[in-house]
Amino acid sequence: MKHKLILLAFSFAIFFTSYSQSTDQDISKIENGLLKPISVKGETPKTYNILDRMKVHNVPGVSIAIVKDGSIQWAKGYGIANTNTSQKVDANTLFQAGSISKPIAALGALKLVDQGKIDLDVDVNSYLKNWTIPDSKFTKNEKVTLRRLLTHTAGMTVHGFPGYTQKDNFPPIEKVLNGKGNTGKIEVDTIPGAIWRYSGGGYTVMEKIVEDVSELSLEEFLKKNVLSTIEMDNSTYDQPLTESFKTNASAAYYGDGSIIEGLWHNYPEQAAAGLWTTPTDLAKYIIEIQEIVSGKKDGVLSKEMTSKMLTKDKNNWGLGPSLRWENDSLMFGHGGKNAGFTNQLGAFVHKGAGFVIMTNADNGGRLIGELMRGISKHYDWGISNVKEVDVIKMENDELTKFEGKYKLDFQVPNIGDYFIDVTVKDGKLVVFDPNNNDTNILTPQPDLNFIDLNKGDNVKINFKDINNIEIVWKNQYHFNKVSK
Repeated sequence: MKHKLILLAFSFAIFFTSYSQSTDQDISKIENGLLKPISVKGETPKTYNILDRMKVHNVPGVSIAIVKDGSIQWAKGYGIANTNTSQKVDANTLFQAGSISKPIAALGALKLVDQGKIDLDVDVNSYLKNWTIPDSKFTKNEKVTLRRLLTHTAGMTVHGFPGYTQKDNFPPIEKVLNGKGNTGKIEVDTIPGAIWRYSGGGYTVMEKIVEDVSELSLEEFLKKNVLSTIEMDNSTYDQPLTESFKTNASAAYYGDGSIIEGLWHNYPEQAAAGLWTTPTDLAKYIIEIQEIVSGKKDGVLSKEMTSKMLTKDKNNWGLGPSLRWENDSLMFGHGGKNAGFTNQLGAFVHKGAGFVIMTNADNGGRLIGELMRGISKHYDWGISNVKEVDVIKMENDELTKFEGKYKLDFQVPNIGDYFIDVTVKDGKLVVFDPNNNDTNILTPQPDLNFIDLNKGDNVKINFKDINNIEIVWKNQYHFNKVSK
């Protein structure tokens, strides 16, 4: 169940640089090779065209860059960047990176470690000037360190940030840290080092450290020491966005296809969410890391520091990027989600390969998943495969006992009691969510399991008798039948 999709009428246009014939063939195969998450065993998975799937998912614009053999093989834009002006997406269109801002900003903090100005394992209060982390029972024996901030193990609060509209006052970083913006106070509420918990708040503390140690604003420091070094010339941490970049910037879109008022939100939490960039520039970041690991001497970081960055901490997290192994090869990457933007970056450390996909839509995630599966299959990367499932046939008469209204077992903020409606059609369960105006078509599997073959959502039905039926959605949400 997702936000409602109201199809937006827009024209698609494609822009790309001339490539070799073999690369053009690669592009064409990927453009026509999108794959849904689920296929039925014994059936050949159907492939889809990118423009068709953009319409289905209500994604106005997409931009893609592919790294292969240690260089950018191709980069290409699709669709519309701004429906108010009919501006089209091309390879130079800027998108908000969302949380992909974090691993790039982390390079700045690690640069200061490389220079001996910060220690990874020293109490960060020794570097902070006009704002410090208050002492508490949580920090009595264990301290907040840069390593813990970068690996999301510092015990800091505030998961993420909603951003500020063009009409909102733009608060300085100190107000954000003190909870005087539109999010809560950023503080320690558990023992540092004890657990992994994603924290944009922790990266905002890191931002303050970089500024206090370097005596530069974060955007100035990162431009001089990171973006320029990697030649990410089409990228900036300027917030709000400066005029020189606005010409090529994409607008942002809600899940219903409407353009965000003011075109996009602004983010004073720059390290956590403030990067404007392109897939091409992020591909340069991928290549930079790969080249340093391979022995490059004059990179943005030393090889030793890059090795530390790519060392797994709790929950498979490095000093900035998330880490995982696929096909016996280490990968680094990060997702990104700001209001009206959804993105994904992933790369192999040792194979000279990777991808960046950026969208200007709140609901770009499913499209990104379909693209990732198609890209992975085409290049034989093995990073995002179609899941094969068994399905069975059930007659409508067998399913009608599950029809009715079901209630979630807890109240939802701003909604209260949360209901869904279940009906039967053509041997499948049809689940309508009036809260999102969203519908799932569930195909039967053995043992009263059901799956949405289009969206991948899985459901388990626990049946005791006609008056005692529970639907468990994605192994997490429990709905109990309340009426026929």
